[in-house]
Amino acid sequence: MVENSQNEVRLPAPSAAPMLFALGITLAFAGVVTSVSVSIVGIVIAIAGAVSWFSEVLPTEHEEMVTVTPESVVVVQAKLPVAYLEVGEQLNRAVLPLEIFPYTAGIKGGIAGGVVMAVLAVVQGIIFHGSPWYTINILAATAMPSLAQATTATLSAFNPETLAIALLIHATASLLVGLLYGVMLPMFPRYPAFFAAIVAPLLWTGLLWATLDVINPVLDLRIEWRWFILCQIAFGAVAGYVVDRTEKVRTLQHLPFAVRTGIEARYRANDDQKGDA
Repeated sequence: MVENSQNEVRLPAPSAAPMLFALGITLAFAGVVTSVSVSIVGIVIAIAGAVSWFSEVLPTEHEEMVTVTPESVVVVQAKLPVAYLEVGEQLNRAVLPLEIFPYTAGIKGGIAGGVVMAVLAVVQGIIFHGSPWYTINILAATAMPSLAQATTATLSAFNPETLAIALLIHATASLLVGLLYGVMLPMFPRYPAFFAAIVAPLLWTGLLWATLDVINPVLDLRIEWRWFILCQIAFGAVAGYVVDRTEKVRTLQHLPFAVRTGIEARYRANDDQKGDA
């Protein structure tokens, strides 16, 4: 909030775009268990909400002047003394954490964890079904309804189309989870390895166990849950290790929005950081 005069203050302009975007995302996921038309409507609404939302903050933030009248200000005398926060040598803590991992750490962690998980999945297919393609074809069934009634022999055979689809699904999921690790691990500074290797994989496995019959019925019928949990733990341990070994960078939470998004010149951010150091 920035005061322009004694009777006016500058505030962010009101907007319904965030609620519109949230509604679209909700409908998009609701269509998974109802109808594809619901998902299509949700995606359209989400895109419209996102475009509207971005246009209100880029390239300049929409603001409005609000008049403050003496009648609208109510002063209540505090019964207890209030200790005011004084600005010290370092920044006051506004948002946790103050240091985060760069996004590249999450990408590298997702790639490393995805490779280890893929190797274990292939080993599982060889041990239990005598084919390295079995688990790959089951994963591809997420996007290929034609595999719903496939036999074990079909799922054990090599298919370049299913291989490409499985690689795309696995790579996308690995990168997204890796980025999630990069964002969340700084919030657990005491036991990052425990969260990455145990807590997160078990939570993810529980979510899949509850929804897998809708997401991938073929995988739900044929999955080996013990081996699946082992693969998730291996992914989490490797991805978490790679992310945690990366040097953290300081957040830009104290800088204006235009500087944080790169709209204004970068040298201003450097000057601000040098002044705060």
